[in-house]
Amino acid sequence: MARGIFEPRRYAGDESGNPMPALRDEYEATGAKVVEHTKAGMLAPGVWLTGPVARRYPERNWPKSASIVTADGPVQDTIPEDMSLVVQAEDGLIVVTGCGHAGIGNILAQAREMVPGVPVRAVIGGLHLLDADEESLAWTAEQMREAGVANLLGAHCTGLEALYRLRALLGLDRRTAVVGAVGSSYSSVTGIDPRWLAH
Repeated sequence: MARGIFEPRRYAGDESGNPMPALRDEYEATGAKVVEHTKAGMLAPGVWLTGPVARRYPERNWPKSASIVTADGPVQDTIPEDMSLVVQAEDGLIVVTGCGHAGIGNILAQAREMVPGVPVRAVIGGLHLLDADEESLAWTAEQMREAGVANLLGAHCTGLEALYRLRALLGLDRRTAVVGAVGSSYSSVTGIDPRWLAH
């Protein structure tokens, strides 16, 4: 996990705050250990953790009503600890996001910097574009096109309409850009297996 995920937080209409410290305590009570990452690093040969993603581009893909509680008072929660997983396959990189709060443009830039000269062939996970406007989606598609993205398995917070717009803007089809569901998968050999959802 990224350092910062356990910071005190407040969410609009919810005074209970950040649930992550309680989840950590429950997890550690089983004998497991939580490892916090503060920077990028290799987890195994060909598998990297981006660490907190640098915000090179002004993407604003986070909930606007949350705040982090600091000693100086609440500040907007931009989810600074957002990070992704990067896997190198034979034909390029596979980028796995959680909710993509750092913005997929920023995530792709960091992945390509970590593994220079290798295109990104697949993006899997949430991109938090469910309320993105047309201009943001067009910009996002351009970043994905420049990175080489040929497969998109957009889960949960990507948003249905956003995924379909990205599909059209990238020139992909229902085999290469689908809404992710439980059991969906991607293989660099066989491509996306959407299960029954896209049939």
